[in-house]
Amino acid sequence: MKQLILTLATTLVLFACNNKPDPAVAAQNARQAVLDSIKAVDSVNAVKKAHHEHNSAAVQNNEGGGGGGTTTAATTTTATPKKKGWSHTAKGAVVGAGAGAITGALINKDHLKGAAIGTVIGAGTGAGIGAIVDHQKKKKEAAAANQ
Repeated sequence: MKQLILTLATTLVLFACNNKPDPAVAAQNARQAVLDSIKAVDSVNAVKKAHHEHNSAAVQNNEGGGGGGTTTAATTTTATPKKKGWSHTAKGAVVGAGAGAITGALINKDHLKGAAIGTVIGAGTGAGIGAIVDHQKKKKEAAAANQ
């Protein structure tokens, strides 16, 4: 029974660390990115064409004595969606809980009690370390945005 619990805990930790995306989802995301870039290029070309036609009309109006024609250009921007995933805090908590459970079960003579205590301590420690990493990442992003 102890070996079964230990095996399940190890398997859980190993699969929790798997960050590889599903190939079908990755392919769909790649296709969508290509389609989005094509749409962005088409919209930019449409804006350039409209701007060129507007400028041509303004030049013709000025040559014909039509007065002061004004030109305006519209710009389009495309924002790439941010990749959603687990925060470092959540990852740290899960990995820490798994590692703590295994370590606690191996160290303590009462394996169940040791696993429970190790899980709590490991999750807390992992979440704390992950929170520090998240905070540092936010500071770097804020510094980059200010420059």
